[in-house]
Amino acid sequence: MYKLIIFVFFCTIYISSPAQVEVRREYSKQWYEHATFYQVYPRSFKDTNGDGVGDLQGITSKLEYLKSIGINAIWLSPCFQSPMVDNGYDVSDFKAIHDEFGTMADYEEMISVANDLGIKIMLDFVPNHSSDKHEWFEKSVKREEPYTDFYVWHDGREDEQGNHLPPNNWVSVFGGPAWTWVEERGQYYLHQFYPQQPDLNYRNPLVLEEMKEVLIFWLERGAAGFRLDAINHMFESPGLEDEPLSGWGEPGSYDYLNHIHTKDLMDTYGVVEQFRRVVDDFAAEHGTDAKILMTEAYANLTFTMMYYESESGVQRAHMPFNFGLINDVHWDTSVRRIKEKIDEWLDNMPSGNTPNWVAGSHDHSRIASRLGAERIGLMNTLVLTLPGTSITYYGEEIGMFDFRDFDFWDSRDPNRTPMQWDDTAFAGFTSGSKTWLPVHPGYVTRNVQQQTSQKLSHLKHYTKLSELRKEDTFAHGDFLLKILGERVLGYLRFLPGHPTYAVVLNYHNQEEIVDLSVFASLPDTLEVIASPVESKHLSGNIISIGNVTLGPYDALVLKASGNLLSPAISLLLLVFVKILIC
Repeated sequence: MYKLIIFVFFCTIYISSPAQVEVRREYSKQWYEHATFYQVYPRSFKDTNGDGVGDLQGITSKLEYLKSIGINAIWLSPCFQSPMVDNGYDVSDFKAIHDEFGTMADYEEMISVANDLGIKIMLDFVPNHSSDKHEWFEKSVKREEPYTDFYVWHDGREDEQGNHLPPNNWVSVFGGPAWTWVEERGQYYLHQFYPQQPDLNYRNPLVLEEMKEVLIFWLERGAAGFRLDAINHMFESPGLEDEPLSGWGEPGSYDYLNHIHTKDLMDTYGVVEQFRRVVDDFAAEHGTDAKILMTEAYANLTFTMMYYESESGVQRAHMPFNFGLINDVHWDTSVRRIKEKIDEWLDNMPSGNTPNWVAGSHDHSRIASRLGAERIGLMNTLVLTLPGTSITYYGEEIGMFDFRDFDFWDSRDPNRTPMQWDDTAFAGFTSGSKTWLPVHPGYVTRNVQQQTSQKLSHLKHYTKLSELRKEDTFAHGDFLLKILGERVLGYLRFLPGHPTYAVVLNYHNQEEIVDLSVFASLPDTLEVIASPVESKHLSGNIISIGNVTLGPYDALVLKASGNLLSPAISLLLLVFVKILIC
């Protein structure tokens, strides 16, 4: 019996010894696996020439700010030449900078300054379609080789009167037929988005080779990788069959059909594999840090997870965007549902890959408007303390709101308004007399300058969370998640030889008292390290784990003093003790 106790004791000492910590440190994660990403929407970030539209020089001027709040990498929404029908997602030249944003020299300066600050810049790449003003499309209309079949063309059908009809019932994402007739060519072309965004034909190998060349072009100019926009629309069924009704949605709307022939086709994954080889080969040949791919696909979990790798382990994207905290978390969502969404990703992600967490983007309402201003600090805490990569939409660090009190053309414009830098005219976004979208009038009391000077602010809280992410516990540590009552979510971040942290989130509007002793490895007291501006708990406060009082929407990051045994080892010891007692 005593030998068993001694054996368990020494096993525990061995597992948590400094030698084992060094073994853990030998696993060196790639930069993107624990990075804090920040999405910059170029038109809305900072204008330096007074035309009311953000530009690359504006981004460069604010890189020091991004460095100061802990940003490791920028995801830059499209900055390529474009007629701007879809705000840059209709590209007329994949190898040129859009005139409104500046020049190639401005781009190179931005990359240079970012690299000096240790910030990487990822580009938004739009592979599914081009603009109808692209040279390829204009030549395809004229049937000029080799561009004749660069796009998806079809003769269509005719009715009894000889009128032209589209080939099938397909509908575009923005509503209406997905086919447009071109008299000059005498055929319809496919566009899964606006008519000005014709779909490229990836069944033509020349298209794929051209797009690989685009990737290499920007890699050679310092891009750290690419977000692959709308990737799951890349292929459609070659038979062009009608799509079945979904059973809901208005006729003519995208939701009216079940898109089994225009989305999530297996061919797409093969293209992603080829794109992955391009970025991996480039990094290897040039001796650089990993160049990464992130995929955007609104798809079910099975299709989404397939973007990581094939069944045989062939690598695809470094990570598909995780929209669970946007699409499935609402103001009235239960914490049990939030836990399910976190577990769902971690449990289904192929081993050895990296999770990511995002709560906002240019396509979605902002946190403050979608979930309530009270949850700004809570959601930033969640996104920045979960294991893996965090992605922040510009302005979420100061808790910006959507602005809807104007006649907007695009339903997404309210969450794309200019960044709120200070309380001067136009929020310090421009020195000009106008802005491309109106500034939210709340900028006077909600801006970067003000929150930088305040003792407690959303910005200060965000910066503290970003600092914590750089600690080994958050970068390399393990994760244990629990439901603590009906309204509170709690989890541990722990790593042998390093401080353990407990994160406790009260998602609802009632005060809650929780007992953190359910986490067997915690000491009797914990120190408050980070809390949102509304919290009664201040940094440095000491809290008893048996009686943690959380205010409405509270979100605490608590630190355990000393280097504790991992929860798994603590549980193992408890089991052995019970066996010994019996």
